[in-house]
Amino acid sequence: MTLKSMLLVMDMINDLVHPDGAGAKTYVPLMRERGVYEATKRAIARARAADIPVGYVRVGFSPDYREVSDRSPVFTGARKAGIFQLGSWGTEVYADFAPQPGDVDIVKHRVSPFYATALLPVLSAKGIGRLILSGVSTNGVVSAAVREGHDRDFECVVLEDCCAGSTKEEHDYALAGLRRFAKIMTADEF
Repeated sequence: MTLKSMLLVMDMINDLVHPDGAGAKTYVPLMRERGVYEATKRAIARARAADIPVGYVRVGFSPDYREVSDRSPVFTGARKAGIFQLGSWGTEVYADFAPQPGDVDIVKHRVSPFYATALLPVLSAKGIGRLILSGVSTNGVVSAAVREGHDRDFECVVLEDCCAGSTKEEHDYALAGLRRFAKIMTADEF
């Protein structure tokens, strides 16, 4: 039986991956060095050409950050920096990866794309059995998607050249831990 797939492009938002975004110093250098922008565009184009649905997962919060726990070192930092505000330019998907009509758009308030989101019902309604994963960061949303996806009985594939960490070591370390739960490949192999 052939599994139906969906490509998930996760947290590729302006605040994190746009050269003028708040996270430009964190992810942009490694993304440029590793060719993540070009690889991600190729992966999206290949998915569309093969009639594989594309879904976007975006982190975002209300302007008052009511969804942010004071116990989260990640998201309290976002609140202090004034980033990830829903409805702002920062939480829009980076234009080079722009969604098209009919693409899935999932907003999350935590690292995981599954936690308290509509992702699971959407995947179920579409009969998806395989998740093809891309995004930033490799050790954040990508890792969470693989581990939770695995435990929810999805076959998971990570497009390693469509992901980045804040450092090469962080990216490589995350991938090393994910090989047990997911197939690791490139956009061209996909």
